[in-house]
Amino acid sequence: MKKHRLIVGITGASGAIYGKMLLERLQGLQDQIESCGIIFSENAKAVWKFEIGEDPVRVFDPDGVEDPDGVNKFKVYQPDNFFAPMASGSSGYDAMIICPCTMGTLGRIASGISSDLLTRAADVMLKERKKLILVPRETPLNLIHLNNMKLLAESGALICPASPSFYSKPPSIEALVMTVIDRVLGLAGFELDTYTWG
Repeated sequence: MKKHRLIVGITGASGAIYGKMLLERLQGLQDQIESCGIIFSENAKAVWKFEIGEDPVRVFDPDGVEDPDGVNKFKVYQPDNFFAPMASGSSGYDAMIICPCTMGTLGRIASGISSDLLTRAADVMLKERKKLILVPRETPLNLIHLNNMKLLAESGALICPASPSFYSKPPSIEALVMTVIDRVLGLAGFELDTYTWG
């Protein structure tokens, strides 16, 4: 089984639960992960604390997430760290997921503005023709949002809005959120035991 080298970006859009459940799901998929670099924007940390009531960096401390061999697979990188491996195409990551993705982040990526590690890593994924999956959680959408999404889709990004599905009859908010997370991880190439239509 192929092991993924993954980047996860979490920005300050409302919907921190999507980022939380994505990271928790990835922790359960460690047998499919070689390494996972995590980048929280400063606004993501603030929104996470407000909506969930905890410090996300402390919860997902890289020293606390180890595989059976004692190797850290998850590492948190500061958004101003341009010396982090994902700032260069030579690092060889397979995919990047930004979840949730603010419209500001999406717009900066669409404009080629690499003002922090998160937007630089996204730019690297596009230039290297690797998977970039953006999970916006915004409504309604204005024409600028739609045009930015169109430009990114034409550049190779996958736009996967945080629009849950209901046909699995999810019994809780967490199960509803997981319908989006499993869809995103399926797009990234993970093998999942999850509900599928038909």
